[in-house]
Amino acid sequence: MLGGVAAELRGAIGVLAKRDVQIPARYLSGAPGAAGSVERPAALGDDCAAIPDGDGYLLLAAEGIWPAFLEGDPRFAGYSAVMVNVSDVYAMGGRPIAVVDVVWGTSAGALEPVWEGMVAASRAYGVPIVGGHTSARSPYNALAVAIAGRARRLITSFAARPGDVLVAAIDLRGEMHAEHPFWNASTGADPARLRGDLEVLPALAEAGLCDAGKDISMGGVAGTLLMLLETSGAGAVLDLEAVPRPRDVPLARWLLAFPSYGFLLSVRPGVAGEVLSAFARRGIASAAVGAVDGSRRLTLQAAGERQTLWDLSAEPLTGLAREGAR
Repeated sequence: MLGGVAAELRGAIGVLAKRDVQIPARYLSGAPGAAGSVERPAALGDDCAAIPDGDGYLLLAAEGIWPAFLEGDPRFAGYSAVMVNVSDVYAMGGRPIAVVDVVWGTSAGALEPVWEGMVAASRAYGVPIVGGHTSARSPYNALAVAIAGRARRLITSFAARPGDVLVAAIDLRGEMHAEHPFWNASTGADPARLRGDLEVLPALAEAGLCDAGKDISMGGVAGTLLMLLETSGAGAVLDLEAVPRPRDVPLARWLLAFPSYGFLLSVRPGVAGEVLSAFARRGIASAAVGAVDGSRRLTLQAAGERQTLWDLSAEPLTGLAREGAR
């Protein structure tokens, strides 16, 4: 059973798509064969660029929307474009300031549901849309949104350490999208609750309880963990049976789902209980789902079996690794 799950995860487009990041990684890292290096104020590989700014950090991020998703459900695609950027900022211990958009459509009618969705998310999360670019004269439909935020203390992808406890926190008060691998726990929720739930992340960072983690993205739990391990130069054992999930969603499908509220954190053992309690107080399902080690391999565990999903020392995923970890 575990071997089949591992094979499905390895072949999933949400995981394989992360390998596309190797292209900008090669150009921006100054590695042999690159066109040249660029002076950068922030490390590459986090959910947001974290630029030191006074007593904190300016956060910048952007997300493009999968074309098939935009075509099939343009309103929810517009909503999600804002939502995922907001999640990126909170995943780094920050709070969002504002978003801008780039929207291309074949007609004014094609843009209407996209804008309805973006405005609905802007209101739900209390993050204004302050500018961007809109065109209704395109031969295709396309959507991308960028966000700015600020953080006092960071949760980053570079700080997972051997011995850490892996904590998964996912809002299970939702439902799967009918067609795409998205778990929607946002559009029907009270906006005040949504904002309060997200405040757990900067609160943990500012209390010194967590400095490592990511939001669960299109690669699902496994793909997100691989990215976290790669940038931290670490490995881990992931207990699949411990991952919070709805009863009616098959395991493999759930491990590849993109939840509207989902975070994977790497925390020191002595504070894991406090971290879990912070999510529990908000009604967020959370659990210790594994442990970080120094192997640079992601090993899956279930029903007494173990299976290596990926060996990062032999096969990079994104190509974005902590200096000295390659």
